Amino acid sequence: MSERTPTCWLIHRRDYAPIIRGLWNSGLSCCVNALLQSMFTTEGLLDILDRWKPSGHCEERNNVLLQLRKALHTMGGERPQPDPHREFLDCLHRNSIHRTVQHDAHEVFLSILNLLQQQMTSTQLKEEILDLYKVNIEGHMRCSVCTFDHEVNSYLLSFPLALREGQNNLETCLQSFFTFQELTGEDECYCERCGKKQPSAQGFKLRSLPKILCIHLKRFRHEDGFTRKLYNQVTFPDTLNFPTILKPEHISEVFQKDHSPYSLYAVVEHSGSAIFGHYTAFIRPPGDHSWHYANDSLVRQVKWDDVQSSYGGKKGGGTAYMLLYRRQDHEDQGFSG
Repeated sequence: MSERTPTCWLIHRRDYAPIIRGLWNSGLSCCVNALLQSMFTTEGLLDILDRWKPSGHCEERNNVLLQLRKALHTMGGERPQPDPHREFLDCLHRNSIHRTVQHDAHEVFLSILNLLQQQMTSTQLKEEILDLYKVNIEGHMRCSVCTFDHEVNSYLLSFPLALREGQNNLETCLQSFFTFQELTGEDECYCERCGKKQPSAQGFKLRSLPKILCIHLKRFRHEDGFTRKLYNQVTFPDTLNFPTILKPEHISEVFQKDHSPYSLYAVVEHSGSAIFGHYTAFIRPPGDHSWHYANDSLVRQVKWDDVQSSYGGKKGGGTAYMLLYRRQDHEDQGFSG
Protein backbone atom coordinates (compact mmCIF):
# COMPACT_ATOMS: atom_id res chain seq x y z
CA MET A 1 0.00 0.00 0.00
CA SER A 2 1.83 3.07 -1.23
CA GLU A 3 1.54 6.67 -0.14
CA ARG A 4 -0.21 9.15 -2.40
CA THR A 5 1.00 8.66 -5.94
CA PRO A 6 0.56 10.82 -9.06
CA THR A 7 -2.67 10.23 -10.96
CA CYS A 8 -2.63 8.97 -14.50
CA TRP A 9 -5.44 7.84 -16.78
CA LEU A 10 -5.84 5.17 -19.38
CA ILE A 11 -6.81 6.95 -22.59
CA HIS A 12 -9.35 4.44 -23.78
CA ARG A 13 -12.82 5.42 -24.89
CA ARG A 14 -15.34 4.01 -27.29
CA ASP A 15 -18.85 5.25 -27.98
CA TYR A 16 -20.29 2.43 -25.87
CA ALA A 17 -17.62 2.13 -23.16
CA PRO A 18 -16.73 4.45 -20.28
CA ILE A 19 -13.31 5.91 -19.63
CA ILE A 20 -11.41 3.93 -16.99
CA ARG A 21 -9.41 6.25 -14.75
CA GLY A 22 -6.95 5.62 -11.99
CA LEU A 23 -7.51 6.68 -8.36
CA TRP A 24 -4.65 7.96 -6.25
CA ASN A 25 -3.81 6.14 -3.05
CA SER A 26 -4.48 8.29 0.01
CA GLY A 27 -2.54 6.53 2.74
CA LEU A 28 -4.18 3.08 2.83
CA SER A 29 -7.08 3.66 0.44
CA CYS A 30 -6.23 0.89 -2.06
CA CYS A 31 -9.06 -1.22 -0.62
CA VAL A 32 -11.67 1.45 -1.33
CA ASN A 33 -10.03 2.26 -4.69
CA ALA A 34 -10.46 -1.34 -5.89
CA LEU A 35 -14.07 -1.44 -4.66
CA LEU A 36 -14.86 1.88 -6.37
CA GLN A 37 -13.55 0.54 -9.68
CA SER A 38 -15.82 -2.49 -9.32
CA MET A 39 -18.82 -0.28 -8.41
CA PHE A 40 -18.09 2.00 -11.37
CA THR A 41 -18.54 -1.03 -13.65
CA THR A 42 -21.59 -2.43 -11.79
CA GLU A 43 -24.54 -2.02 -14.12
CA GLY A 44 -27.63 -0.63 -12.43
CA LEU A 45 -26.07 0.70 -9.22
CA LEU A 46 -25.61 4.32 -10.30
CA ASP A 47 -29.07 4.34 -11.88
CA ILE A 48 -30.59 3.55 -8.48
CA LEU A 49 -28.44 6.13 -6.68
CA ASP A 50 -29.42 8.80 -9.22
CA ARG A 51 -33.11 8.32 -8.50
CA TRP A 52 -32.81 9.20 -4.80
CA LYS A 53 -33.90 12.73 -3.93
CA PRO A 54 -33.03 13.71 -0.33
CA SER A 55 -35.99 15.04 1.62
CA GLY A 56 -35.56 17.65 4.31
CA HIS A 57 -32.16 18.35 5.86
CA CYS A 58 -29.39 16.07 4.63
CA GLU A 59 -25.78 16.65 5.60
CA GLU A 60 -24.13 15.89 2.27
CA ARG A 61 -20.58 15.63 3.59
CA ASN A 62 -21.54 12.67 5.83
CA ASN A 63 -23.93 10.93 3.43
CA VAL A 64 -22.28 7.89 1.84
CA LEU A 65 -24.93 7.60 -0.85
CA LEU A 66 -24.50 11.18 -2.07
CA GLN A 67 -20.71 11.01 -1.96
CA LEU A 68 -20.61 7.63 -3.73
CA ARG A 69 -22.93 8.96 -6.42
CA LYS A 70 -20.76 12.03 -6.86
CA ALA A 71 -17.55 9.96 -7.04
CA LEU A 72 -18.95 7.57 -9.67
CA HIS A 73 -20.22 10.45 -11.82
CA THR A 74 -16.87 12.24 -11.58
CA MET A 75 -14.98 9.06 -12.47
CA GLY A 76 -17.05 8.80 -15.65
CA GLY A 77 -17.03 12.51 -16.51
CA GLU A 78 -15.61 14.02 -19.67
CA ARG A 79 -12.99 16.02 -17.78
CA PRO A 80 -10.59 14.08 -15.58
CA GLN A 81 -10.05 15.22 -12.01
CA PRO A 82 -6.95 14.29 -9.97
CA ASP A 83 -8.90 12.91 -7.00
CA PRO A 84 -12.57 12.23 -7.90
CA HIS A 85 -13.04 10.10 -4.79
CA ARG A 86 -11.47 12.37 -2.15
CA GLU A 87 -14.79 13.48 -0.64
CA PHE A 88 -16.04 9.89 -0.67
CA LEU A 89 -12.96 8.78 1.28
CA ASP A 90 -13.49 11.63 3.74
CA CYS A 91 -17.14 10.63 4.12
CA LEU A 92 -16.25 6.99 4.82
CA HIS A 93 -13.68 8.19 7.35
CA ARG A 94 -16.40 10.11 9.19
CA ASN A 95 -18.55 6.96 9.08
CA SER A 96 -15.90 4.86 10.88
CA ILE A 97 -14.22 3.41 7.77
CA HIS A 98 -10.95 5.18 8.51
CA ARG A 99 -8.67 6.00 5.61
CA THR A 100 -5.48 5.45 7.66
CA VAL A 101 -6.37 1.88 8.70
CA GLN A 102 -5.85 -1.29 6.70
CA HIS A 103 -9.27 -2.79 5.91
CA ASP A 104 -10.66 -6.03 4.54
CA ALA A 105 -12.22 -5.35 1.12
CA HIS A 106 -15.19 -7.66 1.64
CA GLU A 107 -15.98 -6.14 5.03
CA VAL A 108 -15.81 -2.62 3.57
CA PHE A 109 -18.06 -3.69 0.68
CA LEU A 110 -20.73 -4.91 3.13
CA SER A 111 -20.26 -1.81 5.31
CA ILE A 112 -20.88 0.48 2.34
CA LEU A 113 -24.06 -1.39 1.43
CA ASN A 114 -25.18 -1.20 5.06
CA LEU A 115 -24.54 2.56 5.18
CA LEU A 116 -26.49 3.02 1.94
CA GLN A 117 -29.41 1.26 3.61
CA GLN A 118 -29.16 3.34 6.78
CA GLN A 119 -28.94 6.69 4.99
CA MET A 120 -31.46 6.04 2.20
CA THR A 121 -34.91 7.44 2.99
CA SER A 122 -36.78 5.73 0.14
CA THR A 123 -38.04 2.27 1.07
CA GLN A 124 -38.41 1.32 -2.58
CA LEU A 125 -34.86 2.30 -3.50
CA LYS A 126 -33.51 0.54 -0.40
CA GLU A 127 -35.09 -2.66 -1.69
CA GLU A 128 -33.75 -2.09 -5.19
CA ILE A 129 -30.18 -1.77 -3.92
CA LEU A 130 -30.62 -4.96 -1.87
CA ASP A 131 -32.27 -6.79 -4.77
CA LEU A 132 -29.31 -5.90 -7.00
CA TYR A 133 -27.07 -8.17 -4.87
CA LYS A 134 -29.49 -10.31 -2.81
CA VAL A 135 -29.11 -14.11 -2.94
CA ASN A 136 -32.21 -15.66 -1.31
CA ILE A 137 -31.58 -18.97 0.43
CA GLU A 138 -33.36 -21.50 2.62
CA GLY A 139 -31.62 -22.68 5.77
CA HIS A 140 -32.52 -26.23 6.81
CA MET A 141 -31.97 -28.15 10.03
CA ARG A 142 -33.23 -31.70 9.47
CA CYS A 143 -33.45 -34.29 12.23
CA SER A 144 -31.83 -37.53 11.09
CA VAL A 145 -34.11 -39.57 13.39
CA CYS A 146 -37.65 -38.24 12.81
CA THR A 147 -36.87 -36.22 9.63
CA PHE A 148 -38.45 -33.06 11.10
CA ASP A 149 -37.15 -30.17 8.96
CA HIS A 150 -36.86 -26.70 10.48
CA GLU A 151 -36.69 -24.17 7.63
CA VAL A 152 -35.64 -20.52 7.85
CA ASN A 153 -35.56 -18.16 4.86
CA SER A 154 -32.81 -15.56 4.70
CA TYR A 155 -30.55 -13.81 2.22
CA LEU A 156 -26.89 -13.10 1.52
CA LEU A 157 -25.28 -10.13 -0.20
CA SER A 158 -22.36 -12.33 -1.23
CA PHE A 159 -21.46 -16.00 -1.33
CA PRO A 160 -18.83 -16.64 1.41
CA LEU A 161 -16.95 -19.62 0.01
CA ALA A 162 -14.57 -21.61 2.20
CA LEU A 163 -11.38 -22.88 0.53
CA ARG A 164 -9.72 -26.23 0.97
CA GLU A 165 -6.02 -26.76 1.34
CA GLY A 166 -4.58 -27.43 -2.09
CA GLN A 167 -6.22 -26.59 -5.41
CA ASN A 168 -9.82 -25.38 -5.65
CA ASN A 169 -12.24 -24.46 -8.40
CA LEU A 170 -15.19 -22.10 -8.07
CA GLU A 171 -17.81 -24.61 -9.18
CA THR A 172 -16.81 -27.15 -6.51
CA CYS A 173 -16.71 -24.42 -3.84
CA LEU A 174 -20.28 -23.42 -4.74
CA GLN A 175 -21.43 -27.03 -4.55
CA SER A 176 -19.77 -27.40 -1.14
CA PHE A 177 -21.60 -24.32 0.13
CA PHE A 178 -24.96 -26.00 -0.57
CA THR A 179 -23.98 -29.51 0.51
CA PHE A 180 -25.68 -30.56 3.76
CA GLN A 181 -23.34 -31.23 6.69
CA GLU A 182 -23.95 -34.08 9.12
CA LEU A 183 -24.01 -33.00 12.78
CA THR A 184 -23.33 -35.79 15.26
CA GLY A 185 -21.90 -36.23 18.76
CA GLU A 186 -21.21 -32.88 20.42
CA ASP A 187 -22.61 -31.09 17.35
CA GLU A 188 -26.08 -32.65 17.60
CA CYS A 189 -28.95 -30.15 17.55
CA TYR A 190 -32.21 -29.95 19.48
CA CYS A 191 -35.19 -31.41 17.61
CA GLU A 192 -38.57 -29.84 18.45
CA ARG A 193 -40.45 -33.00 17.53
CA CYS A 194 -38.20 -35.42 19.41
CA GLY A 195 -37.80 -33.06 22.35
CA LYS A 196 -34.06 -33.65 22.66
CA LYS A 197 -30.76 -33.35 20.82
CA GLN A 198 -30.48 -35.64 17.83
CA PRO A 199 -28.08 -36.26 14.94
CA SER A 200 -29.01 -33.75 12.25
CA ALA A 201 -28.17 -32.48 8.79
CA GLN A 202 -27.70 -28.76 8.26
CA GLY A 203 -27.49 -26.91 4.97
CA PHE A 204 -28.83 -24.39 2.48
CA LYS A 205 -30.92 -24.41 -0.69
CA LEU A 206 -30.99 -21.70 -3.34
CA ARG A 207 -34.25 -19.74 -3.68
CA SER A 208 -33.27 -16.99 -6.14
CA LEU A 209 -30.29 -15.22 -7.70
CA PRO A 210 -29.70 -11.46 -8.21
CA LYS A 211 -28.58 -9.46 -11.22
CA ILE A 212 -25.15 -8.89 -9.64
CA LEU A 213 -23.53 -11.90 -8.00
CA CYS A 214 -20.75 -11.20 -5.49
CA ILE A 215 -18.53 -14.10 -4.42
CA HIS A 216 -16.17 -13.85 -1.45
CA LEU A 217 -13.24 -16.28 -1.48
CA LYS A 218 -12.40 -16.71 2.21
CA ARG A 219 -8.61 -16.58 2.01
CA PHE A 220 -8.00 -15.55 5.61
CA ARG A 221 -8.13 -18.29 8.23
CA HIS A 222 -8.07 -17.66 11.98
CA GLU A 223 -6.25 -20.32 13.99
CA ASP A 224 -4.96 -20.25 17.58
CA GLY A 225 -5.26 -16.49 17.84
CA PHE A 226 -3.42 -15.85 14.57
CA THR A 227 -4.60 -15.07 11.04
CA ARG A 228 -2.97 -16.58 7.99
CA LYS A 229 -3.67 -16.16 4.32
CA LEU A 230 -4.47 -19.08 2.02
CA TYR A 231 -2.56 -18.68 -1.22
CA ASN A 232 -4.21 -21.81 -2.63
CA GLN A 233 -5.13 -21.76 -6.29
CA VAL A 234 -8.82 -21.11 -7.02
CA THR A 235 -9.75 -21.31 -10.68
CA PHE A 236 -12.88 -19.49 -11.85
CA PRO A 237 -14.58 -19.18 -15.25
CA ASP A 238 -15.48 -16.02 -17.13
CA THR A 239 -19.02 -17.41 -17.44
CA LEU A 240 -21.06 -19.12 -14.69
CA ASN A 241 -24.08 -21.25 -15.47
CA PHE A 242 -25.82 -22.34 -12.26
CA PRO A 243 -28.05 -25.06 -13.79
CA THR A 244 -24.87 -26.93 -14.75
CA ILE A 245 -23.18 -26.39 -11.36
CA LEU A 246 -25.75 -27.07 -8.65
CA LYS A 247 -27.43 -30.41 -8.12
CA PRO A 248 -31.23 -30.80 -7.73
CA GLU A 249 -30.88 -31.18 -3.94
CA HIS A 250 -29.19 -27.75 -3.81
CA ILE A 251 -32.24 -25.99 -5.29
CA SER A 252 -35.40 -24.92 -3.47
CA GLU A 253 -38.80 -25.94 -4.80
CA VAL A 254 -39.69 -22.25 -5.17
CA PHE A 255 -36.66 -21.49 -7.36
CA GLN A 256 -37.77 -20.19 -10.73
CA LYS A 257 -35.68 -21.75 -13.43
CA ASP A 258 -33.53 -19.14 -15.14
CA HIS A 259 -30.89 -20.37 -17.54
CA SER A 260 -29.29 -16.93 -18.04
CA PRO A 261 -25.54 -17.31 -17.47
CA TYR A 262 -23.45 -14.90 -15.43
CA SER A 263 -20.50 -13.01 -16.90
CA LEU A 264 -17.46 -12.06 -14.81
CA TYR A 265 -16.85 -8.30 -14.86
CA ALA A 266 -14.70 -7.53 -11.81
CA VAL A 267 -12.06 -9.25 -9.69
CA VAL A 268 -10.81 -7.59 -6.51
CA GLU A 269 -7.29 -8.95 -5.98
CA HIS A 270 -5.25 -9.05 -2.78
CA SER A 271 -1.46 -9.18 -2.75
CA GLY A 272 0.72 -9.70 0.29
CA SER A 273 0.13 -11.44 3.59
CA ALA A 274 -2.61 -11.48 6.23
CA ILE A 275 -0.65 -8.84 8.16
CA PHE A 276 -0.04 -6.35 5.37
CA GLY A 277 -1.30 -6.30 1.81
CA HIS A 278 -2.43 -4.33 -1.21
CA TYR A 279 -5.69 -4.39 -3.22
CA THR A 280 -6.05 -3.98 -6.97
CA ALA A 281 -8.86 -4.76 -9.42
CA PHE A 282 -9.44 -6.33 -12.81
CA ILE A 283 -12.53 -4.78 -14.40
CA ARG A 284 -14.55 -5.16 -17.60
CA PRO A 285 -17.06 -2.33 -18.10
CA PRO A 286 -20.53 -2.88 -19.61
CA GLY A 287 -20.42 -2.79 -23.39
CA ASP A 288 -16.67 -3.33 -23.44
CA HIS A 289 -15.15 -6.75 -24.08
CA SER A 290 -11.71 -5.58 -22.90
CA TRP A 291 -10.28 -6.20 -19.45
CA HIS A 292 -8.44 -3.48 -17.53
CA TYR A 293 -6.15 -3.68 -14.51
CA ALA A 294 -6.48 -0.87 -11.97
CA ASN A 295 -3.65 -0.49 -9.46
CA ASP A 296 -4.54 2.75 -7.69
CA SER A 297 -3.58 5.57 -10.11
CA LEU A 298 -2.22 3.19 -12.76
CA VAL A 299 -4.61 1.60 -15.23
CA ARG A 300 -3.74 -0.54 -18.22
CA GLN A 301 -5.55 -2.80 -20.64
CA VAL A 302 -4.93 -6.51 -20.13
CA LYS A 303 -6.07 -9.88 -21.46
CA TRP A 304 -8.04 -12.74 -19.90
CA ASP A 305 -4.73 -14.54 -19.30
CA ASP A 306 -3.75 -11.71 -16.96
CA VAL A 307 -7.02 -12.03 -15.05
CA GLN A 308 -6.34 -15.75 -14.68
CA SER A 309 -3.03 -14.89 -12.99
CA SER A 310 -5.13 -14.00 -9.91
CA TYR A 311 -6.06 -17.69 -9.45
CA GLY A 312 -3.25 -17.84 -6.88
CA GLY A 313 -1.00 -20.73 -5.96
CA LYS A 314 2.17 -18.73 -5.27
CA LYS A 315 2.95 -17.42 -1.80
CA GLY A 316 3.08 -13.64 -1.75
CA GLY A 317 1.52 -13.31 -5.20
CA GLY A 318 -1.76 -11.64 -6.11
CA THR A 319 -4.88 -13.70 -5.42
CA ALA A 320 -8.52 -13.14 -6.31
CA TYR A 321 -10.46 -12.22 -3.18
CA MET A 322 -13.83 -11.04 -4.50
CA LEU A 323 -15.49 -12.00 -7.78
CA LEU A 324 -18.35 -10.02 -9.31
CA TYR A 325 -20.55 -11.53 -12.00
CA ARG A 326 -23.45 -9.86 -13.85
CA ARG A 327 -26.39 -11.77 -15.28
CA GLN A 328 -26.24 -11.88 -19.07
CA ASP A 329 -29.66 -10.65 -20.08
CA HIS A 330 -28.86 -9.00 -23.39
CA GLU A 331 -25.10 -8.91 -23.72
CA ASP A 332 -22.77 -11.12 -25.74
CA GLN A 333 -22.05 -14.33 -23.92
CA GLY A 334 -18.74 -15.90 -23.05
CA PHE A 335 -16.39 -13.35 -24.65
CA SER A 336 -13.24 -13.07 -22.58
CA GLY A 337 -11.26 -10.46 -24.48
